[in-house]
Amino acid sequence: MSLTSKAGLPSRDTIRKRCTTLEAWALPKQESTVAPEYVWTNKDMDPVPISDQTWDIWATDVINLGTWETASSIIQVGLTWRDAIPIMAVGTLCVAIPVVLNGAMGAHLHVPFSVIVRSGFGYYFAYFCIASRCILAMFWLGIQSANGALAVQIMIMAIWPSFASYDWGGPNNTLPKSGGISTSGMIAYFLFWIIQLPLLLIPPTQLRYLFIVKLIAAPVTAIATLGYMVHKAGGGGAIFSQPGTVTGDAKTYLWLSCTSSVTGVWATLAVNVADFSRYAKGRADGKPNHAQYVQLPALPILFTLCGVLGVITTSASKVVYGEFYWNPLNIVEQWLKNGHAGRAAAFFAALSWFIAQVGTNITGNSISAANDLCVMAPKYINIRRGCVIAAVVSCWVMVPWKILSDAETFLSFMSGYSVFLAPMAGIIAADYWLVKRRHIDIPALYDPHGRYRYIYGVNWQGLVAFLTAVCPNLPGLANSINGISISAGAKHLYLFDWLYGFVCSVVVYTALSKIFPTKEALISKSIYSLEVVEGKEASPDRDVEGESRGVFEKRGGHVDAVDVGKVF
Repeated sequence: MSLTSKAGLPSRDTIRKRCTTLEAWALPKQESTVAPEYVWTNKDMDPVPISDQTWDIWATDVINLGTWETASSIIQVGLTWRDAIPIMAVGTLCVAIPVVLNGAMGAHLHVPFSVIVRSGFGYYFAYFCIASRCILAMFWLGIQSANGALAVQIMIMAIWPSFASYDWGGPNNTLPKSGGISTSGMIAYFLFWIIQLPLLLIPPTQLRYLFIVKLIAAPVTAIATLGYMVHKAGGGGAIFSQPGTVTGDAKTYLWLSCTSSVTGVWATLAVNVADFSRYAKGRADGKPNHAQYVQLPALPILFTLCGVLGVITTSASKVVYGEFYWNPLNIVEQWLKNGHAGRAAAFFAALSWFIAQVGTNITGNSISAANDLCVMAPKYINIRRGCVIAAVVSCWVMVPWKILSDAETFLSFMSGYSVFLAPMAGIIAADYWLVKRRHIDIPALYDPHGRYRYIYGVNWQGLVAFLTAVCPNLPGLANSINGISISAGAKHLYLFDWLYGFVCSVVVYTALSKIFPTKEALISKSIYSLEVVEGKEASPDRDVEGESRGVFEKRGGHVDAVDVGKVF
């Protein structure tokens, strides 16, 4: 037996074939528990089997660098801390509603966003949503990796202070300013990517312990940083006495704009939360777990608390260091000047933020992109291959450090992507809760000729609702990118693009679906098993309504974690 075979890696002959033909990359045809025989799929897209429904109440994404900086960024545009706190609470409450609604859908059906979306958009129109979400996920995977590389850079400098000589202005830096990254930054970025990659490949069902580590490390570091800065400053600092710089109508519109920006932070999660809630444990009686409903109060509370920590710490940094540091890693970087104890503190603080960034990348970006790639090319891509592709494309092809350094228009466009994501979240939620009344034919979601084909694979109600929500905000998006002249009304509408897009899509889609119902897509009870579709008698654990157990046993539906050798 060859060494590669023992290691579970592809043989030389397989590698040679994969270098010359695409077909050599094809995955073995798998028998799906729900998809028709003529549809090429893989088990990563099937409903999650009972043995892999391991998630209970969880929380990780709220505490990260982005959340920390949110409140500070609100203050930077001219509002006060008294405005920032309710803006964060209201903004996250607004987005918590679709997160809970769409999350409950995943916990009920145990299928990913890229499959669920077909119910409201149609089998083929859904691919537009899937591709859009995939591109955005890979974009933010790269951006978050570039931000996380700063944590690695600080850890290296904490161990070897001479590493600073490879940064900007250092004698050992060999990269030009135009490149957007220094030699030390590139080394740190590469190390971040190398360390993060195997973590991205951990099966979603086994991520719980990584999230527990993050859930402990990040809050402890945030609170410790707050305590240290307040102690050094002798109080909360100057931000709490800093007056606002806007009044009247300008303040009202700025308030709305900031609220929508906060909701935009979670716009992607509101769309694809089912990618994670699908792993939720079922109850002992076989019914869905409703633990995700706790996110409705928890998300606004935790997000606001983290933002408050950021405000107080940033305010204290002005007293201690003479300027406001909005990013906690910039504060941690200052500790490197405080001798051995300072460097040790900087190392462990940076390590905590590193874990936080990796955790955010896994839940918010990597798994989402991998699921989307699986659906778009199931013959060649499973979740692990999808994670590898997303990691390479996002972190090296998209050149995120360059984007962060000088591509303001591109960042404006991607920040405005909630124009498209809000209607997606709204239509998915409205379709499941208001139109279909939680009655979904799961096998039909996998069938291009099933009840969710609609007209040539497009649900016209979803298309009209999507365009109605998106089109009025396109002038505002164009204005944010290249500054074209638009009316005051268009500018004001764009200030709360997410709120408008979500509410408008829900109202229009629901109204059209009630006035012009697509009768073949409306069923009185959910269908989980192919046995029901094929007219066979379902076994006792294959209840048509309320119980989702049987679908996972049909046709050998147990899905084991794929080992590395089978992936590559």
